[in-house]
Amino acid sequence: MEVEEQIIRELHQVPRQLYREILDFIREKKKKAGKLISDTALASESSLKKDWLRPEEDEAWADL
Repeated sequence: MEVEEQIIRELHQVPRQLYREILDFIREKKKKAGKLISDTALASESSLKKDWLRPEEDEAWADL
């Protein structure tokens, strides 16, 4: 948790009037990270679906 502690220490040294800007920055980074994961999942779907759509896969998951 060293990095987290460093961030918190730095935040305590920043003027409060900058808190909104910092919060917006954090939220934007989280949104971009979520979008990157979604884009990666969508990009891999076409190559993975050839394995998903096999009869053997249906059999393997039928009992669940």
